[in-house]
Amino acid sequence: MTIHFRHIDSPLGPLTVSTTDHGLLALEFPQDAWFLRRDGWREGDHPLLRRAQAQLDEYFAGVRRAFDLPLVPQGTPFQRQVWFALADIPYGQTTSYARLATRLGRPTATRAVGAANGRNPLGIILPCHRVVGANGALTGFSGGLAAKRFLLELEGALPAAGTPDLFAGPIPG
Repeated sequence: MTIHFRHIDSPLGPLTVSTTDHGLLALEFPQDAWFLRRDGWREGDHPLLRRAQAQLDEYFAGVRRAFDLPLVPQGTPFQRQVWFALADIPYGQTTSYARLATRLGRPTATRAVGAANGRNPLGIILPCHRVVGANGALTGFSGGLAAKRFLLELEGALPAAGTPDLFAGPIPG
């Protein structure tokens, strides 16, 4: 399997986006602790990389609220369940780890949900930045808390300390 990648300039600094022919694999921040192995990766052009860059540019310009890209993040079935559930948190809203665990039908799995969220390889696209502490506090983010704050401010969703989470909608089947 060939993996293509490119570096994309963003307001958060350079992001590295990688893809297979089937979908995006990862979006990495410069300081990510979970860098994927790059054996055999090819830097350059690929139609999915161009689409990802265009959509990220639109997101940072404030005109895109959801991404429309094929995604193939690599993880356990539970991690993938958590990651894809992140896409259901609406733009401009936040939720807590506990609320996300409950919505996934695993109310006692708050820590496991937090751990999976922390390993999300497609941050921004699968918006783990929208998950905050139950009291509205900003908690870990692979891009750093300043980046999380920036993304939530961009979306108009920065919670005030002590603010309960906002999104409680169901996770589709």
